[in-house]
Amino acid sequence: MSYFNNKVVWLTGASSGIGEALTYELSKRGARLIISARRKEELEKVKGNCDPSAQDSIKILPLDLTAADTLQLSVAAAIQAFGHVDILINNGGVSQRSLVMETSMEVDRKIMEVNYFGPIALTKFLLPQFSKQKRGQIAVMTSLAGKFGTPYRSGYAASKHALHGFFESLRAELWKENIKVTLIAPGFIQTRISVSALTGDGSKLNKMDDAQSNGMSVAKAAHQIAKAIAQQKNEVYIGGKETLGVYLKRFFPGYFSRMIRKVKVR
Repeated sequence: MSYFNNKVVWLTGASSGIGEALTYELSKRGARLIISARRKEELEKVKGNCDPSAQDSIKILPLDLTAADTLQLSVAAAIQAFGHVDILINNGGVSQRSLVMETSMEVDRKIMEVNYFGPIALTKFLLPQFSKQKRGQIAVMTSLAGKFGTPYRSGYAASKHALHGFFESLRAELWKENIKVTLIAPGFIQTRISVSALTGDGSKLNKMDDAQSNGMSVAKAAHQIAKAIAQQKNEVYIGGKETLGVYLKRFFPGYFSRMIRKVKVR
């Protein structure tokens, strides 16, 4: 029997990319899904693409991670959908393609609001229910940029590093309550994340990165991510040879520092 069979999984950022692929993967594995993103019509398309027999097991809950004053109500609505939540997958986020000196503070703040403050707010508001039921799991979509910074990703890397710090602390606090935390760090995956990435003035890049277009297929990434969550991994890296950067930085920091200056990231 699948680990996800009959479990209630709340997935943010479900309207496209990894979130969309995870919706299909988890639906096939028998999960009861609450899918969230800003665009209700896109969520309805994703739900419609799932097997007809799974339609009653998928609920749509639009939310905006930057609308801080609405997130507690969103958590209450998620719990009400099926009576409880077993797994929260914090997947919603935004990327960046701009030099530090060309990036406005407004862009840095928006990236932190979407990628960091939104996910930790949902987590904090959901924790009382997890604590009450004495179980729960939180999966967090960070990035390899959460393990090392690269050019043109300063705000994005900062937000993803922040997620690692927060959720590693949370894991250390809650292990006795049977609440698991899985950090997922994808590398280059074939999604449109670079197209919607923010540039220095806040406008979208509207261009597909070569590295992104040549990356791991989103379906394969979703399969590996679901497997890592089912195995309750503490941390997992998803992608190709770019994942080796984590180990290069750890064991050969000087070499890594010189290498990262030259890597093609746009």
